[in-house]
Amino acid sequence: MELKMQVFTFLFLMLGPFKIIGPFAQITQNADVALTRKIAINATLFASVALLVAAFLGETILSKYGIPLPILALAAGIILFLVALLNIIQQFDAPAEHDVQAPPPTLKLAISPLAFPTIVTPYGIAAVIVFMALSPDMESKWMVGAIIVGIMVLNLFIMLITRRLFKVLALILPILGAVLGVVQVALGLLIMYNSIKSLISS
Repeated sequence: MELKMQVFTFLFLMLGPFKIIGPFAQITQNADVALTRKIAINATLFASVALLVAAFLGETILSKYGIPLPILALAAGIILFLVALLNIIQQFDAPAEHDVQAPPPTLKLAISPLAFPTIVTPYGIAAVIVFMALSPDMESKWMVGAIIVGIMVLNLFIMLITRRLFKVLALILPILGAVLGVVQVALGLLIMYNSIKSLISS
């Protein structure tokens, strides 16, 4: 159960709805309800397929190099720690200025910039590849896959209700994200510590 929570926390922070609400609301502010729903569904599908392909290709490539699991875990800990630290630091930056006039909404926006790089971030892909590679058996791989699917479904749900509850979501999710970001920093350090300890003992 503890491992599942750690994997969920990492992937939730990297692929979850925290960073989606603002861009999605901006993209769909001039769209009707039907187009908004189509953009949300298409973006979720594109993001899910991209993560599936990245996980398969990434794990295959890593296995060919024969990288030891402690080394791979250490790399994962460093990546996750740096990303978490960057996200925390960015919270103190001045808010970016947005143009008043948003571009006309089309289904193409579901692919870019919504699915890529808003939902599927480079570090999110890296985390998925690492977790799949570190999974010792098919049951663990299915667990990681189920967590990813659950997060994608949650993203879709949040996008579908963003228009109605934008003010509430914009207030609650960043606060929750800040709290979980600190947890992510600690978990990244824990993975690095355990990996180094494993390398020394071996």
